[in-house]
Amino acid sequence: MMNLEILKTVEKKYLLSLICAAAVLRLDDNLEELILLAKRKRIPNKKLYEALLQNYLFAGYPSAIISLKILNKLVRFTAKDSIDDMNLYHFRKRGEKNCKAIYGNKYDKLIANVNSFSPELAGWLVLEGYGKVLGRKGLSLKERELCIVSILTALKFEDQLYSHINGAIRVGASVKEIEEVIKNLSLLGKKSLTGFGKKVLEKYIKSKGA
Repeated sequence: MMNLEILKTVEKKYLLSLICAAAVLRLDDNLEELILLAKRKRIPNKKLYEALLQNYLFAGYPSAIISLKILNKLVRFTAKDSIDDMNLYHFRKRGEKNCKAIYGNKYDKLIANVNSFSPELAGWLVLEGYGKVLGRKGLSLKERELCIVSILTALKFEDQLYSHINGAIRVGASVKEIEEVIKNLSLLGKKSLTGFGKKVLEKYIKSKGA
């Protein structure tokens, strides 16, 4: 279990990313404590909802269902967006814009690479991932990327973590903020994950000559 007194020292802007990690790691008791702490720190319900909703892209529907059910039990939040508002053309355009913001000049290479082994996944990555989900209102791209860094560190997906560290920086996050997100995983009793994340971040920094 987390040391709740230490937990209270976590800066407000890092709580969402820690909440996402607790959710994908199935630390349900910790998740509840973090959500309650977020409420005490006046983090809007919409932000909590969006952070946990996007988890399904990385940890699947079961993870999202469980964590959103816990959130609903604690804050009783209902999203106003309707599935009837879906517009595939809009999602694709929004997805291309967001994906290019995160990957920059590596966007075409990314899509070509994924397309080489799964055309469907390449299309869904843009349409669903970056358009339908990550393009939703409620969180900035920077907030979303910091949450994703936390999730991918927790799940130990090295290549994807490296890419999203770069993406987080491209949309305004600092190396210090990313370091803090990764360091906070130790508060969940997962020091080995913090070590993993730090190695990937160090690899990224070294590659950039920083």
